[in-house]
Amino acid sequence: MNDPSGYQVSATGAELYERYATQYMGQWAPDLIEVAALQSGERVLDLACGTGLLARLAAVRVGPAGQVTGLDINVGMLAVARAMPPVSGATISWVEGSAVAMDLSDASFDVIVCQQGLQFFPDRDAAVREMLRVLAPGGRVALSVWNSPNPYSIAVGDALERFVSAETADKYRAGRLRLVPDANALRSMMVAARFREVEVRPHKLTIRHQAIEEFVLGHLSGHPVAGAISSLDEEGRAAFARHVKTALMPYAEGDGVAYPDEVNIATARK
Repeated sequence: MNDPSGYQVSATGAELYERYATQYMGQWAPDLIEVAALQSGERVLDLACGTGLLARLAAVRVGPAGQVTGLDINVGMLAVARAMPPVSGATISWVEGSAVAMDLSDASFDVIVCQQGLQFFPDRDAAVREMLRVLAPGGRVALSVWNSPNPYSIAVGDALERFVSAETADKYRAGRLRLVPDANALRSMMVAARFREVEVRPHKLTIRHQAIEEFVLGHLSGHPVAGAISSLDEEGRAAFARHVKTALMPYAEGDGVAYPDEVNIATARK
């Protein structure tokens, strides 16, 4: 399926995303699941599910009586999700599709969760309207977007600009800054779609990465800028990783780092 969004990776990239990026995103996932307040037997949609991190957590929460669907436009991400060991609880259905035109029935879910997907949708307003459509009356949504660049993303963006190109740096930064709706825009978007009880609140967390030089190269190998990183020779990649580690020295923790990060979590009801 053609993906006009800003987040598309290869099949190998999807495997690396599961190995590295979920070490990062996984630190946020329990908070979003907690905010969603999933109950036994509920029908849950993990929108822009990637390799299925939230879907697997949701399946445990809603139990065997529940239903979980993971939807993503990236076939490689879904292939990795399907290959993961099954979890206890609900069976998970994996669906290839676009967030802006879901091939899903009206009122077919009780809860939608979406972690760091909204900013990459080619038409965010249409995606929010689709969320409303597929929710059952009284259903709820919990979604997160970045609040601001964190020390890690700033360091990576600067390293990309220095060692690769300004264009590649801008592509990376877009997912954190240029494309991300702020709290007011996010609230307005959901109100305009006719969601009720809309709330947008900041959530803070200290993020930890071990072996930061290895992590940053692995993380970016599962990112849309992977091609640009692979174009560097071995010495260039090592210099790139050292640059990121040096920039993060104020947050050093052993051979890794621990730095503050913040997201906005929006909740609402149909």
